[in-house]
Amino acid sequence: MFAIVKTGGKQYRVGPGDQIVVERIAGEVGTEVALSEVLALSDGETNAIGSPTVANASVRAKIVQQPRGTKVLVFKKKRRKNYRRKRGHRQELTVLKIEAINQGA
Repeated sequence: MFAIVKTGGKQYRVGPGDQIVVERIAGEVGTEVALSEVLALSDGETNAIGSPTVANASVRAKIVQQPRGTKVLVFKKKRRKNYRRKRGHRQELTVLKIEAINQGA
């Protein structure tokens, strides 16, 4: 069984027991989170595709970690104009362990 869920503006294919890294979701480590934007469900025989989401379906997950991603350097330069800007960015992430997929009605 698997589901396609949407969180943080991205879509993920998940199944029970999977671990995924998504953009930061508020909560402490060990807290259970419900992902309610389920775009599609499949149990191998039947498929349910939402328009835009599957009614009453949700995915239950547990927060495993709240890390930060690797640093990305943003360097801008315009030649011969003495213009240089250096900025850094670290994305805040959440590691989720998928516990169960609820099909709803």
